[in-house]
Amino acid sequence: MTDSNTCNPALAKLAFLVGNWDMALSDASFLSDPEQVVHGYLGCAWIEGGAALAMHQGSEPSTPPSAKWIIGRDDASPDYSVLYSDARGVSRIYAMTFTAGTWRLWRDNANFSQRFQATVSDDRHSIVGHWEKASDGKGWEHDFKVTYTRLA
Repeated sequence: MTDSNTCNPALAKLAFLVGNWDMALSDASFLSDPEQVVHGYLGCAWIEGGAALAMHQGSEPSTPPSAKWIIGRDDASPDYSVLYSDARGVSRIYAMTFTAGTWRLWRDNANFSQRFQATVSDDRHSIVGHWEKASDGKGWEHDFKVTYTRLA
């Protein structure tokens, strides 16, 4: 693992993500019980000598499904690009911003759009957010809440 001082300078704002996190999903449209809270694991590490940030979610079988995220950025653009793939065979590309403690991801597609917004705590040990979806690309509805808590 590369430390935050040797990561790609375009990704320096994301260095706090490196490490291990508990992931708690709640109020999820895909769970049979809306009161259920599902815990999972999220690990974040630099890859390729700090050129990109990799996030690994869960393990099979699990809810949510095991997923991988690769985050990179064009140093001439303020936005990040995120490649996503999960155990269901889903592959997506998201745009992403991280500014002033607000983390946003979105994907605009006529058949299925998504957006995520979260607030990062001042100490950067917790992240609280929610996902929304639009099956037709227009009509937004709540999908689920997620809280990430740094593991010791």
